Amino acid sequence: METTPMLTITAVKTARPRAAAYKLFDHGGLHLYVAPTGRKSFRMRFRFGGKEQLLTIGAVPEVSLNDARVRCDQVRAQLARGEDPRAVVFEQTGPARAFEDVARQWHAHMRRRWTDVHAGDVLRTLERDVFPAIGAMPIGAITVPVILNALRVIEDRGSIETARRVRQRISAVFGFAMAEDLVDQDPAAIVAKALTPPAPARHHPALLEIVDARALLAAADVVDVAPVVRLASRFLALTAVRLAAVRGARWEEIEDLDGPAPVWRVPAARMKLAAAKKLDAKNDHIVPLSRQAVQLLREALELGHGAGLIFPGGDHAAPIGEAAIGALYSRAGFGGRHVPHGWRATFATILNELCPGEHTAIDRALAHSPKDKVAAAYDRSEQLARRRRLFQVWADQLDAAATAAAA
Repeated sequence: METTPMLTITAVKTARPRAAAYKLFDHGGLHLYVAPTGRKSFRMRFRFGGKEQLLTIGAVPEVSLNDARVRCDQVRAQLARGEDPRAVVFEQTGPARAFEDVARQWHAHMRRRWTDVHAGDVLRTLERDVFPAIGAMPIGAITVPVILNALRVIEDRGSIETARRVRQRISAVFGFAMAEDLVDQDPAAIVAKALTPPAPARHHPALLEIVDARALLAAADVVDVAPVVRLASRFLALTAVRLAAVRGARWEEIEDLDGPAPVWRVPAARMKLAAAKKLDAKNDHIVPLSRQAVQLLREALELGHGAGLIFPGGDHAAPIGEAAIGALYSRAGFGGRHVPHGWRATFATILNELCPGEHTAIDRALAHSPKDKVAAAYDRSEQLARRRRLFQVWADQLDAAATAAAA
């Protein structure tokens, strides 16, 4: 290693990326690291505490070859004094960049792969739970105990699942930083073993009797919450989609609202699908709208929400909160008995009992992909007509007045 010719300024400038990362050596452990992305940085190998260590000095061109050699001399002087040179962060280097700066860059990089709702949730989580604790710290100075302390604050307020998700997002930021050659390791990966284990997996609590489902909606109607949350809750019940779909619902997705066959076309990009399927409009999920769902949307129009999000939050720029409907059910006295996602189980259970021959149509109404390829090729227009009848039966079941009139 030490017999390799010393680096030159020209060699540093002309080093080009290859399929795999490689190193160009100087002397005394100093070398230029060239990542496949083209990013170049000076690093130094040394021994401390009986083990070989690696120090990232800084990226090119912010750090010159001469600067890197000066820093190498400083490292050797620190080692001679018994000091750990990793405790000092070199000015203007990758590790000196604030965590919040790197995290926002990661978020912008990932943004095009996410739905608007998910991107908003990720950023709000970082701004609420991460940036106040470690956002201003240099990313290279953040250690395992620092991350663990930040996550323990979240756990202490009883948000065990939130702490788990936040750790995953911090880890993703470090993974991005490693790819950009800003840091050498992901301290958040180790923290996972020290967090409170999640509760055993269980089914989402759901009401499986129609009288209970009606009782929940009636109780929710008298809880003092924003009208838009109450409307979103009932729309979720009427359409049996996933919560994220309702939160991100937009007026331009509603078709033929005043016509004979109104539908809600949920874009494939906002559905729970493989990444490749999200790009194909033929995978849009079409939800036939019952009379009750149409009436609900007209009520939403009266609230002044005629463009953009159908169920916006307080600032109208973001959807209602992720926990808003669940909190409504808890306040209505159904905490632990029913959650927003539970409407899908309620819908499937009750309709399969009422319409035993419509199992396939019920599955398609829930956007479940048929395992049978023949079923997948079934005439779509007939499927839509059958699903429209099912959604009207379902809405009438939830609507006690309509049920009584039918009887």
